[in-house]
Amino acid sequence: MDPLRRSPSPCLSSRPSSPSAPPCEMLGPVGIEAVLDQLKIKAMKTGFEFNIMVVGQSGLGKSTMVNTLFKSKVWKSNPPGLGVPTPQTLQLHSVTHVIEEKGVKLKLTVTDTPGFGDQINNDNCLRPLDIEFLQRLCRSVNVVPVIARADSLTMEEREAFRRRIQQNLRTHCIDIYPQMCFDEDINDKILNSKLRDRIPFAVVGADQEHLVNGRCVLGRKTKWGIIEVENMAHCEFPLLRDLLIRSHLQDLKDITHNVHYENYRVVRLNESHLLPRGPGWVNLAPASPGQLTTPRTFKVCSGAHDDSDDEF
Repeated sequence: MDPLRRSPSPCLSSRPSSPSAPPCEMLGPVGIEAVLDQLKIKAMKTGFEFNIMVVGQSGLGKSTMVNTLFKSKVWKSNPPGLGVPTPQTLQLHSVTHVIEEKGVKLKLTVTDTPGFGDQINNDNCLRPLDIEFLQRLCRSVNVVPVIARADSLTMEEREAFRRRIQQNLRTHCIDIYPQMCFDEDINDKILNSKLRDRIPFAVVGADQEHLVNGRCVLGRKTKWGIIEVENMAHCEFPLLRDLLIRSHLQDLKDITHNVHYENYRVVRLNESHLLPRGPGWVNLAPASPGQLTTPRTFKVCSGAHDDSDDEF
């Protein structure tokens, strides 16, 4: 895919690494490669789970973007002009669907935050509410920011806006995915560096097909022509889809489970140790040196949920 000082961050947490022991010389095959077939069979049976929370002002096309991302009617959007009132409170709303492609099942849960920041002015930069929200969120989940409705900007305006957002993220110590500290080898570093340079992705959502030069394309029709969602000359939606689904989906889940959730678990265990002792109290004091087996280091940060994977 070609395309400071920090606040507490999950980057100091440990992740399972690849085996580093020297290889053992084998006298013949024993069938180790069959493990891959076993994993594939299990995955085909059980499927996968993926949770996304989309955050942004009303009217930015969040529902359409999610539908475009998975080429499904995952979320029902309200057509403009229907006079649907904007929610006045932040009440999370989630929907779950099972999507199947070539025998692979994905249980997708999408959470929306209707009315988030609708009453706050935005002068082409991150608002104070955005900054505080992202600072808290990046310590609990993987954050992938995007520029919505990018077709309303010229190419020059888009790049200038992207650089302003990137500067805001660095200034306020907001750690977005993919985090640099999790680049495990040179190939990861090269790929993720290109992605980080393009984030926030400039995207356009559309869930209707149009005929362009004899072929059907997913896009949005305007009086100037058709904006093709999957055309990199028009927008960067292909980069977002590749990141979330085709190249980094399992990594997103691994970081959520091995880093964010473990951090959350340690915090909750430490908090429970401060509560008054009562019936059913379990001693969670650290083990003595003689009891320690595999050392594990976790960066303590605020809560997360085992199944939460990504956010916008």
